[in-house]
Amino acid sequence: MKVTRIHQWDVSICEARTVQKKLAAEIVADRPLALDAVRLVAGVDVSVKSDRSQAAVVVATYPDFRVVETVTALMPTPFPYVPGLLSFREGPVLEEAFGRLKAEPDVFLFDGMGTAHPRRIGIASHMGLWLQRPTIGVGKTRLCGRNAPLAEEKGAHQPLIDRGETIGAVVRTRTGKHPLFISPGHLADIPTSVALVLACAPKFRQPEPIRLAHKAAGAFA
Repeated sequence: MKVTRIHQWDVSICEARTVQKKLAAEIVADRPLALDAVRLVAGVDVSVKSDRSQAAVVVATYPDFRVVETVTALMPTPFPYVPGLLSFREGPVLEEAFGRLKAEPDVFLFDGMGTAHPRRIGIASHMGLWLQRPTIGVGKTRLCGRNAPLAEEKGAHQPLIDRGETIGAVVRTRTGKHPLFISPGHLADIPTSVALVLACAPKFRQPEPIRLAHKAAGAFA
């Protein structure tokens, strides 16, 4: 699959934040997904062990989640762990993995944030610019923002608001379990991102494509 490199990864922490602020203006986070046209959904995850990172992209059919393709890439971890700068830690190995894809997914679900990010450019948004495909961020823990109380049943959701701006949604994908923090990455919007994530999570808290990617990414010593 073709991926367009829009900047170099070898930057300092200060330079990384500057890159984020520049690229955030290019994010399109108000475009509804054509859900009835989705046929292939990719789950994206990266596992870091010591000084190595392995990325996995698993492409599955939608809505029955049959695996079509799994690709991985492994390389030394190039960037320290800094909250809010995950894409500079995981982006290089993801770029390698995306370049190995033969399938053409309609949408990518990332284990990480989209616009639900202090600078509105989490990894799903950042890599969405490289992919120029619809991407969605599926975060397990809050990075920023607040929400109203959330009902316990599956499907309950509330806007995630930061500094007066709605940046995503807090969504209960399984009754009685901790919610997920859903936001558009690029070329998507909040309502259809929430709808797709819920449709991709028929049994578990995490969407099935991300569960598959998590298992594939962690399969190295």
